[in-house]
Amino acid sequence: MEDTPEGIANAVAAVGRLDAVSTSLQILCDVTGLRYAAVARVTDKTWAVCAVKDRLHLGMEPGHQLALHDTLCGTPAALVIERASLDARYINHPTIARYKIESYVSMPIVLKNGGYFGALCAFDSRPTKLAAAHIVSLFRQFAGLIASQLDNQLRQEREHAALLDERAASELREQFIAILGHDLRNPLQAICFGSDVLERKLRDPLLRGHASRIKTNALRMSALIDDVLDFARGRLGGGIGLELTNVDDINSGLMTVIQELEDAQPGCEIISNISVTRAVRCDLGRIQQVASNLLGNALTHGRPESAIRICARDDEDDLVLDVWNAGEPIPAESIDKIFEPFWRHSISASRNGLGLGLHICSQIVRAHHGRISVTSTREGGTQFTARLPLGDLQRIPSVTHTTQPVQAVAVEQR
Repeated sequence: MEDTPEGIANAVAAVGRLDAVSTSLQILCDVTGLRYAAVARVTDKTWAVCAVKDRLHLGMEPGHQLALHDTLCGTPAALVIERASLDARYINHPTIARYKIESYVSMPIVLKNGGYFGALCAFDSRPTKLAAAHIVSLFRQFAGLIASQLDNQLRQEREHAALLDERAASELREQFIAILGHDLRNPLQAICFGSDVLERKLRDPLLRGHASRIKTNALRMSALIDDVLDFARGRLGGGIGLELTNVDDINSGLMTVIQELEDAQPGCEIISNISVTRAVRCDLGRIQQVASNLLGNALTHGRPESAIRICARDDEDDLVLDVWNAGEPIPAESIDKIFEPFWRHSISASRNGLGLGLHICSQIVRAHHGRISVTSTREGGTQFTARLPLGDLQRIPSVTHTTQPVQAVAVEQR
C-alpha cells in the first residue's frame, strides 16, 4: 500500500473489512482496562486510524490522521509504557501531553513479506499494569492475527484485480477478432466475385486453373472467418445463432456440401449415404456447416489414400450424422480436448486451420439441443457422431443461442 492519500484510504478500507478487528479491540480493552484501542496505518510521515474502540471520546474516527512525529510510533518496534508521568523518556512527549496518556502499548503489524503496515496500539489516562508477559503476548498475538487477515485480503484483492484485467484483455482481444473478421469480408467478397468471373470468362485452361484456385482459397478464407466470428460471438456472450425452419429435404443440403468439397479437392474420395426420411426443423446452413467442418477435419487428418464416409439418417428420436475416416487414432491425452477452441491433432502431419472447426460444430449441435461424440481406435478409425433430437426441435424457439461446452465421448485407445 502506497504512502499516498489514496493508499492510506485503501488501508483504512482494508482494515474496515476485517471481521476480527472490532472484536480484537473490544477484547483488548476488556482485558487490560484501557479505554482507547486502535489499528493504525503507519507510513514514513503519517499515522492514520483504520479501526478504533474509543471510550475516552477523543473523536479520532477511522481516517483521522496525525503527523508521525506527533505520535509514539516512530519505529516498527513494540513499546510498553506503564507510567508515562514517571518515565523521563516520555514525560515531555507531545503525544503524552496532548492526550494525557499515562499507560500506553503499541505492537507492530508486520505483513508476511516483511512490510511494516502499522501498529496495534492502546492507551489510557489512568495507570495500568501492561508489562506482564501475558498482556504483551496478547497484543502480539492480536497484531499477528490482523497481519494474517490483511495478507489474505490483499492477496485476494490482487487476484481479483488480475482476473478483471485478464477478462478485460480477453474481451478486447475477442472484440478485435470480431471487428477484424467483419472488415475482411468486403475485400474477400471482391476476390471471390472476381475469381468467379475470371473462371467463367477465361479460355486458357492454365489461367482458368489459377482462377479456380483463387476462388477455392477465398472460399476457404471465408469459412475460416465464419469460424472466427462464431467463436468471438460465443465468447462475448452472443452464442451461436440459429434461424430454425422446417427443412423437408435436408438430404439435398448435405449433398451440396459433399459436392463442394469434392469440387475443391478433386483427389478426395467421399462415400455418402444420405437417407433422412423425415422433415427436420433446424438451421440448414448451420447443419451444413457441421457437415462441412467434420468432413474437412476428416480430409485433413485422415489417411490420404483412404476414402471418407458420411452417413445421415433419422431414427425414432434423432437426426444422426456420422463422419468416419481411417488413419492414426486421436491420442488418449487429446481426445477429451478436441471440442475445445484452437485444438488441433498433435499426430497429424498437416497443421492447417485455426483449430476452431470442431469447437464450432459442438456449439451448433448444442444450440440444437443435441450432442456430439467421437470414437477413435487404430483398428476402427475415427468417427464423429452428431445427434439432433427431432422431437425437441419442435419446441425450440425460432432463434436460440448457446455457449455451453459439449463433452466428447471417447473410446479408449487400443
